[in-house]
Amino acid sequence: MHFLIFISVFLSAQALFSYYIQKRLVNKLDLHSKYKKIFRYFLILNFFSIVFYMGARYYPMIPNWLYFILALSIGLTFVLFSLTFIYDLLSFALKKTPMQTSRRNFFKKSLDVSTIVIGTSLTAKSMYNAKHYIVEEIDVKIKDLEKEYTIVQLSDVHIGGLIDQAFIKTLVKKVNSLNADIVVITGDLVDTALKYAQSSLDELQYLKSKYGVYFISGNHEFYHNIDAILFSLENLGIKVLDNEHVYIGEKNQGFNLAGVHDVYGYKYGAYQPDIKKALQGQKNSPTVLLAHQPRFIEEVPSSVALVLSGHTHGGQIVPFNFLVSLAQPYVRGLHQHNLSTQIYVNKGTGFWGPPMRLGASSEITHFHLKKA
Repeated sequence: MHFLIFISVFLSAQALFSYYIQKRLVNKLDLHSKYKKIFRYFLILNFFSIVFYMGARYYPMIPNWLYFILALSIGLTFVLFSLTFIYDLLSFALKKTPMQTSRRNFFKKSLDVSTIVIGTSLTAKSMYNAKHYIVEEIDVKIKDLEKEYTIVQLSDVHIGGLIDQAFIKTLVKKVNSLNADIVVITGDLVDTALKYAQSSLDELQYLKSKYGVYFISGNHEFYHNIDAILFSLENLGIKVLDNEHVYIGEKNQGFNLAGVHDVYGYKYGAYQPDIKKALQGQKNSPTVLLAHQPRFIEEVPSSVALVLSGHTHGGQIVPFNFLVSLAQPYVRGLHQHNLSTQIYVNKGTGFWGPPMRLGASSEITHFHLKKA
């Protein structure tokens, strides 16, 4: 029922976006009527691509080229909607500004051409960004840490559809080249049924680090049989932190690595996050906590030095980051939450939905933990 409600609301919003683009952008562009007609047909076709995509994302049995086109349709609508909104504001300002008719017509045509050029450029750039992740080198000072350690964080990979076995194979090679002490995966690794994701997951068994690979659940694992996903990861040698902690490093010179399940577990009724259980019995050393959503920071005690999160995708496509900030206290990057606790929010190693990123690059985070 929740899924049907989500689909209905999502598709209704996409339909309204398309209608707004047609009324406030297409109809106002200084173009020949036949080109406007083509644009309108494109918007209709794009909307039905979104409808088909919502089915294809859960049953990715179609060719990758077709899946790419269907997935791209969501991002195109969002980019066009944002540009239309800006176009609307500028058109209104132009209309209200006193000037000669010839000058007004010149600025109007310039605005039309600029909107089309900018829209095309932003779409191309966002598609490039989605497929090319950046290694973010982050230094974090940790109080009472006796020895320096390195952590590689992956988050929100969203295996399924365009995030396939080839993508994961390349990702594993890049991670291994960093020679990290540990690798952590902070949820939303899988975004399809396990039978479609297994070949990609199998590539993760080749991840290498000195002290192992660790995983916590994200909300998307709950959508695709979380029991089976966690069991599969354990079989691949990836340690699932089930509201628990492990000690990393040399005796009395290391740190506690704790992990909790995602807050979606409260709604799901199982695999609920339990911070007390996760920290129970930890050694008298600094603690790094893995928690998928940044908003879990409100449940974290001051004994935790650093929280590593994801979930937000850094907004993925500007200006969506402003909407994300309404639900999450932090959207990206390193923040000093209080006197004793820092939090880092990974922008996501993969992407959700459209193969597009604008203003928020895909990232692998390479932490250098140092003594404060």
